Amino acid sequence: MGEKVLVTGGAGYIGSHCVVELIEAGFTPVVIDNFSNAIRNSGTPESLCRIEKILKTKIEFRELDLLNQAGLDQIFKEHQFSAVMHFAGLKAVGESVQKPLMYYRVNLTGTINLLETMQKHGVHNIVFSSSATVYGDPKKLPIDEVHPVGGCTNPYGKTKYFIEEMIVDQCRAQKDWNAVLLRYFNPIGAHHSGMIGEDPQGIPNNLLPYIAQVAIGRREYLNVFGNDYNTPDGTGVRDYIHVVDLAKGHIAALKKLKENCGCKVYNLGTGTGYSVLQMVQAMEKASGKQIKYKVVPRREGDIASCYADPTLAEKELGWTAVFGLERMCEDLWRWQSRNPNGFSKATLC
Repeated sequence: MGEKVLVTGGAGYIGSHCVVELIEAGFTPVVIDNFSNAIRNSGTPESLCRIEKILKTKIEFRELDLLNQAGLDQIFKEHQFSAVMHFAGLKAVGESVQKPLMYYRVNLTGTINLLETMQKHGVHNIVFSSSATVYGDPKKLPIDEVHPVGGCTNPYGKTKYFIEEMIVDQCRAQKDWNAVLLRYFNPIGAHHSGMIGEDPQGIPNNLLPYIAQVAIGRREYLNVFGNDYNTPDGTGVRDYIHVVDLAKGHIAALKKLKENCGCKVYNLGTGTGYSVLQMVQAMEKASGKQIKYKVVPRREGDIASCYADPTLAEKELGWTAVFGLERMCEDLWRWQSRNPNGFSKATLC
C-alpha cells in the first residue's frame, strides 16, 4: 500500500481525475466529499464507482463536509496521511457574485477547519487547487506567477486568493509546512475511457460542458456572453487545459512536497488562448454536430483574455501539458456522447 493522501472534494470533476492519477502513481487516496457536485450511487459517488471499475481497485470514501470539524478530526485519527490534496469548495463565478457570504463561509471556513486539523495531527503537506482568477484582470499576457494577485473580479476568485494567503502565512509561521498552490486555467476534456468526466449539476457554469450539452441535445443553444471584447473575434479568450494533464500536474506537485519545498506557486495551463467561438468550432469538429449559439450581454465578473505562462512548472516540476485542443474536445465528446445525462442514469456500481 502506497502513501495515503487525503483528497477533499475527490468525487468532483478535477478531484476524481486526480484520484485516478494518484492510484496509477502508487499512492493510496482517501476521498472525502459532501456530494454538493457529485451523483450518489448507494452511498458512494458514481465517479469513484467508475474509477474502481476502470482501475480494478477499491477506493476508501467518507461522506464528509469540511464544515464538520469533528468529522475531519475523526478521519485524521483513523489514517496516517502523508499529504492533503484540497479540491473541496464552491466554484461558480456567477453564483459567487449573487451569494458571496455562502462562498466565504463554505470555502474559507472549510479550509480553516482543514488546516487546523492538519496542524493538530502533524500533517504538514498540502497541494491546493487554486485558480487563475486570483490574477484578476490581467495586467500583461501571458500571465506568470509573479503577476500581481488579489485584484479579483468576483467572490469566488477572492476565496481562492484568501486561501492562498492563509496557506502562505501558515508556511511562514510553521517552517515544517510545505505547500504547492496550483493556479489552474480552464480544465476541460475527460478520461480517455469515457467513463468519468465533468457532470455539472443544473445549468453548466463552464463553457465546454455547456457546448457539449448543446451538441448532445440537452440544451437548445449556447449563450455567448459578449462579442465586444478586445480579442480577435470579440469573444472571451481562455487557456484550456486537458483535465488529465492537470491531474498529472498534481502528482508532480506531490513529489515537489517531498523536497521540503516550503510554499511554492505554479500555473497549470498550456500557454495558448482560444476564444469562445474557436471552442465552438473545435467541438463541432469533434462531435460532427452543429452547435447553435446566441450572443448575449457580458457576464458580470468576466474578463477579456486570460492565458498562462507555464514555464515555471516545466522548469521546477518537470511538468508540461501534452494534450492539444483536438484531443481535449474528442475526449469530452466521448464522455458526453456515452453519458448524455452525465452520471444520472448510472448503473455501473
